[in-house]
Amino acid sequence: MKVSVKVPATTANFGSGFDCIGMALPIYNTITIEETVLPGTGIEINVIAESESNTDFAIEHIPKDENNIIYKAVEMLYNSIGQTPSELKINIKSQIPIAKGLGSSASIIVGGLMAANELLNKPADEAALLSIATEVEGHPDNVTPAIVGGLVLTSLEDDGSIVYKKLPWPEEWHITVCIPDYELATDISRSVLPQEVPMEDATFNLRRTAMFVEALHTKDADLMKLALQDRLHQQYRMKLVPGLQDIIENLKHEENVIGTVLSGAGPAILMISQRNDLDRLKSIISETWANYNVKTQIYTLDIENEGAKVLELN
Repeated sequence: MKVSVKVPATTANFGSGFDCIGMALPIYNTITIEETVLPGTGIEINVIAESESNTDFAIEHIPKDENNIIYKAVEMLYNSIGQTPSELKINIKSQIPIAKGLGSSASIIVGGLMAANELLNKPADEAALLSIATEVEGHPDNVTPAIVGGLVLTSLEDDGSIVYKKLPWPEEWHITVCIPDYELATDISRSVLPQEVPMEDATFNLRRTAMFVEALHTKDADLMKLALQDRLHQQYRMKLVPGLQDIIENLKHEENVIGTVLSGAGPAILMISQRNDLDRLKSIISETWANYNVKTQIYTLDIENEGAKVLELN
């Protein structure tokens, strides 16, 4: 028996929405899990790179055994119904850039869980899948939009459950993803964050996140410019993303730019803009990064509203 699941990339944080706001994007990983018939074959994991951003180095350092996060997610689902995964062949077709801040790990976790859930005749509902995925990933802001699609406000509750609400994204606001030619592991990006922050920084982000929700519902670009400001993570990660500060400064006074933020843990950057002056704005980004000897791929993308999909069951 074999199941394939197509899972979108995700971007998270959106400046002030640290660990609670995420959006699905139309770049995809496809995860296929097959129950093999030969006993004793164990777990086989294959990764097929389908993105120019995924280097051989990045692919080679993905665990191909039980240490892979996809196996950990699958194992948790099996264990939840009193079973243990045994003979499984797992293929990952990777279009989502690895270690770039676009939810590659979340997509693999979600794809593995949903495929395994199909193989097991769907013992887990959406709530259970969200809870397990978040436990493996550590936070819900990527796995939730990967599963349900769209722009999502999400919260991990004390009992391990996930509460989420989809938010409207104005069609006239463009999302441009700028992907540099180097990786930044999430654990490294998280390691520079402080364990405690000043109260004034915490309340600053509370105000900005409230503004974010209101700006979406009213399509208020000026309010969104304020809402995208952050004091909880970007200032600490700035040193890990050469050129980020210059890109933000160079775009700050551009009429059509609403804001420029890190995508997730970075190093990819999101530019939120309106109207159609994208070519010039993209040139500013690529030329600024070129000053740091960084090459970049830049894409303007629509929001992916549907989330992960089961493609094949046979």
